[in-house]
Amino acid sequence: MKVFKKIFLSSILFLFIAIALFPFVWLISTSLKGAEEIFQFPPKLIPSDLTFKNFVEVWEAIPFGKYYLNSFIVSIAVVFGNLFLGSLTGFLLARRNFKFKNILFFFVLVSILIPQEMILIPLYLIVLKLKLIDSLAGIILPAFVNGFSIFMMRQAFLSIPKEIEDAALSDGCNLFKLYWKVMLPMTKPTLISLGLLIFISTWGDFLFPLIVLRSQENYTLQVGLSYMTGTFVDNFRLIAAGSLLSVFPSILLTIFLSKYFEKGIFEGGIK
Repeated sequence: MKVFKKIFLSSILFLFIAIALFPFVWLISTSLKGAEEIFQFPPKLIPSDLTFKNFVEVWEAIPFGKYYLNSFIVSIAVVFGNLFLGSLTGFLLARRNFKFKNILFFFVLVSILIPQEMILIPLYLIVLKLKLIDSLAGIILPAFVNGFSIFMMRQAFLSIPKEIEDAALSDGCNLFKLYWKVMLPMTKPTLISLGLLIFISTWGDFLFPLIVLRSQENYTLQVGLSYMTGTFVDNFRLIAAGSLLSVFPSILLTIFLSKYFEKGIFEGGIK
């Protein structure tokens, strides 16, 4: 009976995995098909003649390299801003006592619960007043630190035993050295996990860059892809190839950093 139950549960799990992965597999299949196979009936999952020309065509048809560069600049800047400012603020909230500390942490938690759509107009007005419209800085600045980063790092610092802090202070560490030299290296899994989450979120951000950016030379990849669909209209093989190129960095980073992810999320969990 236990064997049949295990087989049944495994089958259900496999079915859900197959349903979740099928759209992505079909996207890969479409990107590798020639023009004559796209509307073939019955459709084939595995193309008869694999071709990588679609990736070359889409790369040459639109300034993909420029979009990639802009997205990398924005994503890397936002990641480093969140890791530094988020960890510094989280360290102070976790290990120091000061006036209005709990009130400040309350506002940090509230900021996590507010949907981006609710603050879209205020953010746009701030960027407009700072004269950063149609610039990468106009996207980077509002996302340079967020409540989620502060919360994750605070929880990670709380998991470090107080004896380590006391020993470092007794050896003559000042506050910044305690943070930078002693505490921060001990939160490496959380830093990596947080960096991965922030990168994926920033890389895939579409709405705010669409509002802020005006010229094509400043487009990030997601904004550029929205115009790509209009350029290629019904050429689904090129749209599929462009979509795969856009998610490649996120997939690659997730594969290589997955071993740190679970541990980092656990350290940054509720304590």
